[in-house]
Amino acid sequence: MRKTVKQPWEQWYAEGMSSLLLPEISVYTLLDQSAKKFPDHTAIIFEDHLMDYKSLKSQVDKLAGKWKEMGFVKGERIGLMMTNHPYFIISYYAAQALGLIVVQLNPMYKPRELLQILVDSNALYIVYDQLAATTIEETKAIYDFSICMKTDDDQLDGLSLRSLIENGEKIKEVETINPLEDIAVIQYTGGTTGKMKGAMLTHYNLTSNVIQSFEMYGDLMVPGKEVVLAATPLYHVYAMTSAMNLGIYMGAAILLFPKFEIQNVLMNIQKYRPTFFPGVPKMYNAFVNHPEIEKYGLDCLKNCSCGSAPMPVEVINRFEKLTGASIGEGFGLSEASPSTHRNPPLGKRKIGSVGIPFPRTDCMIVDEDNNEVPSKGVGELLIKGPQIMKGYWNNEVETRKALQNGWLYTGDLASVDEEGYFYIVGRKKEMIIISGFNIYPQEVEGVLYQHPDIQEAAVVGIPHKELGEVVKAFIVPMKDANIDLEEIEGYCYTQLTPYKVPKQFEVREELPRNTVGKLLKRLLIKEELEKRTKKD
Repeated sequence: MRKTVKQPWEQWYAEGMSSLLLPEISVYTLLDQSAKKFPDHTAIIFEDHLMDYKSLKSQVDKLAGKWKEMGFVKGERIGLMMTNHPYFIISYYAAQALGLIVVQLNPMYKPRELLQILVDSNALYIVYDQLAATTIEETKAIYDFSICMKTDDDQLDGLSLRSLIENGEKIKEVETINPLEDIAVIQYTGGTTGKMKGAMLTHYNLTSNVIQSFEMYGDLMVPGKEVVLAATPLYHVYAMTSAMNLGIYMGAAILLFPKFEIQNVLMNIQKYRPTFFPGVPKMYNAFVNHPEIEKYGLDCLKNCSCGSAPMPVEVINRFEKLTGASIGEGFGLSEASPSTHRNPPLGKRKIGSVGIPFPRTDCMIVDEDNNEVPSKGVGELLIKGPQIMKGYWNNEVETRKALQNGWLYTGDLASVDEEGYFYIVGRKKEMIIISGFNIYPQEVEGVLYQHPDIQEAAVVGIPHKELGEVVKAFIVPMKDANIDLEEIEGYCYTQLTPYKVPKQFEVREELPRNTVGKLLKRLLIKEELEKRTKKD
């Protein structure tokens, strides 16, 4: 394995980025500093209610004070299980003030999924909303929480978040934090195995990634002047860093939505004029397919980023043509807090590339024998940097697999060109092998997305007795389009080497996704195998 040397991507950095100083601070410090700099600036916009930084910090400090009075101790785990709401931000930062470890929880989890995380993390406390109420009630019969707190006021024992804040005294002194060692968040991820693993993200991991993200935007981001469109779930690592923590660090107004409803989002864009949008492909797809997108003034957006899944080039082109805003493609994963790559807004941009590594981040591509792959060769992407997790919670075996010699083995197949721009080809687990040929689903999907009748596409390898695997494409048609599968297949043959062309096609109304909008290809494969079992 090579030693770290000056890399080609550094030529695209602004002056000083290669030696960027990353202060060792706690996550709570992000809020503390912005509340001092911008006390009267709007911090959160939620359902037309505005909260300034002074009020936000006051509520955070009151809740932290109340929790301290109730006996909450540094290092204990607290679950946050709610949709986007000011209470999420307040609870998150109150936990950081006390040195508690936040366990991010999807409010749509079923008891089985929730219990797996609770047992693994040994979470003592949980804050939840109405959406999660049924699951929590069922879980209480099995799991012994110390304290449960609901966001609304129907709790008979007075443990609603509102009452705790109203009756709390501001914390006099926040907990002493060792940013390099103390864990701020456990972010659970299914990874490639499907089994949940908790990525331990330290205060330094998270604050470093916020500052790295900010620096990548250069002069385009002005502290105290930005409005962040936050429509992706804050319990997901992407929105946590790119919408909430980055927004707080910049003293931005966070335009917060409990869920992405296209018409409501567009009306709020028209009213509050957001300048920055960290979104996911499903949202961008919704924008470009809205019949009246031009009238809502998306030209207010200066910067957009895309996370959770690769962005089809055709969707990028259509969005930018329609709105005038640009989408900075990037890459990240839960284990990296999450961002590691971005197309530099002020440097060369290559559509289809995830861009260059963040400052103070090193990357390389290796083959199965850990030998570095030459430029444009395909191999596994390895990453090293201040944002890389401490390890997996309570899981030394998986930690040793993922972290080796200071490098994070991502499990993603990638290549890098001579100028230091990286391209994600697919996951090692998603790569399809037919007769010794490697087929990368993302390439086939990119071709399908360019067809005028196709709105969404997913390509997977279906196990086959004789061939090993066959390529199958699931497609969602554009509204009112009549899909001719023979024509689609013929079109693929004009764009792809024959062995890459899907041998099976299926039209669907929608593709399975999680609440963050990430495509769940494993469910498509599972359905195919179940169909085969029924036939047999």
